Formats: sequence, C-alpha cells, structure tokens
Amino acid sequence: MEMRVSEIAWDTARVVLNGRLDMAGSAKIDLPFSAAAGSNRYILVDMSDVTFIASIGIRTLVLGAKTVLRRGGKLILVSPQSEVEEVLNTIGVTDLLPITRNNEEAMAALRR
Repeated sequence: MEMRVSEIAWDTARVVLNGRLDMAGSAKIDLPFSAAAGSNRYILVDMSDVTFIASIGIRTLVLGAKTVLRRGGKLILVSPQSEVEEVLNTIGVTDLLPITRNNEEAMAALRR
C-alpha cells in the first residue's frame, strides 16, 4: 500500500491510496493516515487504485472519518473500484464514508 497526501486548501487534504488495504497495507498507512485526519478538517480519499479492502482497512478509514467528524469536518471517498465499493455498501459504512465518483463531486459533497 502506498499513500500520498497533498494539500488542496488550508483545511483540506487529498489522500491517494494505491494497493491493497489489507492487514499489511493498513499497518503501513495507519500512522500517516491518522496524522492527515488529525491535521485537516476535510479529506478526500482517492480510492481508484485500491484493489482490495479488508475489515482492518475499513477500520483505518472509519477512524480517520471519526477524527475529522469530531471537528465538524468530513471524509469523502473518491472513485472506489466496484469490488471495494460493494464491500463498503454491504457492511453499511457509507453514511460515515460517503462515496463520490470524481473530485468535483467530492468537493461539492465536502461543503454540504
């Protein structure tokens, strides 16, 4: 799992994930993902290159979402692959982790 963080605005970051968000992948990004959530009010998580997600990976995303939510922010998932989206829908976390199709849709959803 690879993770890149870039600033979109002073309170908004874009996190790009690439690879498998399984036990090994989550262990690799847990700390930097938590740091991004702790230092930004809004986060867009580009999931287009995440090929697999396990429960431990969902935990990482949920903890980040709860961190920003406590400060009145929001975490939005952008363009997950269909298999990943199906898992997220099946377990019912899309209220906390809303899914958007592209960056424009995600930016609009952040401010709602």
